[in-house]
Amino acid sequence: MRYNHLHIKYTFIFILLRHSLKYLLIGTSGLPDFPEFMATATVDEVQVGYCDSNKKAEPKQEWAKELVKNDSGHLDWYSERCLLHQQAFRLSMDNLKQGSDTEGPHVLQRLTGCEWDDETGETKGFDQFGYDGEDFISLDLKTFTWIALTPKAVNTKLNWDANIGLLEENKKFLNYQYPDWLKMYPQNCITPFLFLIHKNKNTILSLLQRTPSSPISCFATHFYPDRAEMFWRKDGEEIHEGVEKGDILPNNDETFQMSVELNISSIKFEDWKRYDCVFQLSGIKDDLIIKLNKALIRTNREFPVGPVVGAVVGIFVLVFIAGVFFWIKNNKGGEEKLFYLIIKFQMNTHINALIFL
Repeated sequence: MRYNHLHIKYTFIFILLRHSLKYLLIGTSGLPDFPEFMATATVDEVQVGYCDSNKKAEPKQEWAKELVKNDSGHLDWYSERCLLHQQAFRLSMDNLKQGSDTEGPHVLQRLTGCEWDDETGETKGFDQFGYDGEDFISLDLKTFTWIALTPKAVNTKLNWDANIGLLEENKKFLNYQYPDWLKMYPQNCITPFLFLIHKNKNTILSLLQRTPSSPISCFATHFYPDRAEMFWRKDGEEIHEGVEKGDILPNNDETFQMSVELNISSIKFEDWKRYDCVFQLSGIKDDLIIKLNKALIRTNREFPVGPVVGAVVGIFVLVFIAGVFFWIKNNKGGEEKLFYLIIKFQMNTHINALIFL
């Protein structure tokens, strides 16, 4: 059977101009089968390190393992910080629970790190906290004072603003240490260069339809990284009416997939040639475009079964704390893989209360 789709093999080299170093820390209370504290480090959205209340800090990429092998002090620093943050989160959780009227599970999150544009040289730090699914407090990098994002955070703001030593430490890391590390890490990491080319060598763009009366789905798969846009156009202009965009989801080979549907019930067949689907991948100059063409549509018999997420079995989403904190349960792989699934889920959503971007 011949499949009709665009099968793209990228043969050119490109370089990411924007890089990111992110540290996501999560403290929990009232979840007996869940680590009390977890932390992960990512470079350009790829996990490079992990620790929790049961595990010491350890690198997750070959280049990171080689880095700490040659510089043991680097890993020692992460191990010490993991223990330090675990103690700090426990104290903060105790203080926050004292002012809470609700019983049951509580979750404290912190996202800190920096971004670097290696074309302009600009760096931008960030440091933000959330509690029980709500934005809680963030650091203003111009004044280096804390901003209470909820009335519950006012006392925390006053206390943290008065801690000059902690503010100076934050300034050192956000303005100097994190940018220096970020500029060093991509030199060791294959991600910005050959890794991206390897991951995208089999990117596929297809048109799918379950039944003749169903919407037509423009489906892209096997792309990397998970920073992509997809939309439908009419006469070269982006349209929104009758369009439903899906989320970016992981494949089982560390690449990603996404889709966007077009309702064709009100589109005359002779007008189909005026429509096309556009896929744009961060770091790739040329767009992938596929025309709305009946001959290119794959039918229900060829339709993919759905995403397979790594070696994870039995994933389900439990919505708790007012429906804004998502707990992804994994039957295999332990807390570490479960935590990383949470990280990737958060980084692939636009739920402000989760990732605080």
